Amino acid sequence: MRRFLSRFATVAVAAATLAAPAVPAGAAAAPGLSFRPLHYNINGYNWGGYAATGSGFTSVSATWTEANATCNSTDDLYAPWVGIDGYGSSTVEQTGVATDCSSGRPVHQAWYEMYPANPVYLSLSSYPVSVGDNITASVTYAASNKYTLKLVNSSRGWTYSTTKSLSARRVSAEVIIESPTGAYPNFGTLNFTSATVNGSSLGSFGPVALDPSNGAYEARTGALGSGGTSFSETYLRE
Repeated sequence: MRRFLSRFATVAVAAATLAAPAVPAGAAAAPGLSFRPLHYNINGYNWGGYAATGSGFTSVSATWTEANATCNSTDDLYAPWVGIDGYGSSTVEQTGVATDCSSGRPVHQAWYEMYPANPVYLSLSSYPVSVGDNITASVTYAASNKYTLKLVNSSRGWTYSTTKSLSARRVSAEVIIESPTGAYPNFGTLNFTSATVNGSSLGSFGPVALDPSNGAYEARTGALGSGGTSFSETYLRE
């Protein structure tokens, strides 16, 4: 996904371990944010969701139903995705579905990215995504710096898989929503299910919970449920 460039990105790249408040790689600062209400999670800037930290991460997977988003402006853009790295490192190996409002209406498009390389968007005709579609995304490390990124749309019967090479540290694994523009469309509530890391529940890694903010909190990440494999993202404001 496109990301803001800021001084905070440099901090995230340099630190082997991040202390709260966390700043994901490439995230933008939230100017004027002087306090965080106690019932909110760590400020994730343009990230919301959960990030497991440590070392030697080899896989991450999650499922969601594509949400019905309403555009507030043509700047609105967000995506649910799963990935390895990015929280305390300078790379992200990730895949998901973007909802882009630049045309004035929400357009859902599958993509993957080996950040810092640019994202690769899949053909809308060959790999269509619509509201209500059931999406499963996964990233798996094999060996020799190779990663397999996979998307399955079980509602439409397609699967996309690609294997790419990248030298990366594998120090985090995430299930995330992100708005690279800092402006979320009104997606209501999006539910992640079957979230696993290294074949175990996401919750078993004690992941950090992140709420996205651009100066005011834009969405809220719910508590982990179903044995640590599910959680909700609830829209608050653009």
